[in-house]
Amino acid sequence: MPRRILLIDDDRLQFRYTQAQFKNFRADHYDLDWAETYEDGLTRLLSGDYSACLLDYQLGAHDGLELIREAVAKNCRTPIIFLTAESSENVDIQAMNSGALDYLVKGEITPRMLERSLRYALKLDETLVALRDLATHDPLTGLLNRREFDRLLAEEVERSRRFGHPVALVLGDIDHFKDINDTHGHQAGDAVLREISRRLTTGLRSVDRLARFGGEELAMILMETNQTAALEMAQRAGAALERTPMKANGETSVRVTMSFGVAVMPPNADSVEALVAAADKALYAAKARGRNCAVAAS
Repeated sequence: MPRRILLIDDDRLQFRYTQAQFKNFRADHYDLDWAETYEDGLTRLLSGDYSACLLDYQLGAHDGLELIREAVAKNCRTPIIFLTAESSENVDIQAMNSGALDYLVKGEITPRMLERSLRYALKLDETLVALRDLATHDPLTGLLNRREFDRLLAEEVERSRRFGHPVALVLGDIDHFKDINDTHGHQAGDAVLREISRRLTTGLRSVDRLARFGGEELAMILMETNQTAALEMAQRAGAALERTPMKANGETSVRVTMSFGVAVMPPNADSVEALVAAADKALYAAKARGRNCAVAAS
């Protein structure tokens, strides 16, 4: 299926001209959509429906630089190629600094040049996506890594403080994980970590977050969840893990359990540090009770 490209330009003739250039591409095939205004263009760009965007510098009372900045501020990830009738290096630099991946002067554009620019922007975007994934995800489990977890938790704590909505933190630790590694080998331990991560992920809502907190410890951020609901969720997750053994090494089945500590802001904490400390203290209490259980912060 051809990739969809969005052209944001207030000139219908430019749309027709760009359509004609697309028909003369040598190898690549794209579907071109057109947005005539700043507002319509921004709405479509933020929809995530397009593989790339061609953006004109002049858009009536607005300019393309303004649109790029607004789109980037709203976490738009669509690669943007800037189009302008000006050949000023200052415009070139401003476009790239604002977030555009490439820059083309309208009077100089040929089908081959446009096709190459789109191919370059799409390939660079794939590379940036891969780099962002490496920077935010744990390579073994595919879960969010500790750095991204810290960032998201800070955002949710700030949102909780501002709007008064509760946010729950659940810290989970795999019981006797060292024994699994010592008995079955570290590859088996890795397989268990991946399988636990998969199972816990399937039990979460789309708005919740699961991260590898460190070693065999995982962390869940549960949005707008009070202590009772968070504790019940941790108990269900623990029971589901215990109920179904998992493969550790070939045909070897291992019974795996986890201990969980639950804390909620409010009332257990009023900061990121206090929330993590409260959940960690509750996790320690779960371990002290014999493991394979969930304990809520008092």
